Amino acid sequence: MANVTIRFSVLLMAVGLIFFFLTGHKAPTSLIPFFFGIVLLVLGLLAKSESEKRRMMIMHIAVTVALIGFIFPAVRVAIAWARAHTVTMGMVIREELLMSIICLMLVLLCVRSFIAVRKMREG
Repeated sequence: MANVTIRFSVLLMAVGLIFFFLTGHKAPTSLIPFFFGIVLLVLGLLAKSESEKRRMMIMHIAVTVALIGFIFPAVRVAIAWARAHTVTMGMVIREELLMSIICLMLVLLCVRSFIAVRKMREG
């Protein structure tokens, strides 16, 4: 899962940089996915440890970061939708929706992996 985390981190960093350049360098908050990507990249690299306990702990931290990366943008998109009754696909909403989807995919893949490892240990 370390390699998957690294790939998703690169994807988040790309999203952050692309939207930062699309906004004309005027919206530093558009770099939030980039910073989440850096954190996940570091965690993914640390998860390549030989120690199973360390790897397990780091991947649990990574999935927690990804869960936060899913929840906060998703809530902001939901609030924007509730206020306007339609989601206008402005740059902010697009980026938050994209970040939320990417982080959700990583969370689901990690949870699936955790379940598979647990079943393998038990059986």
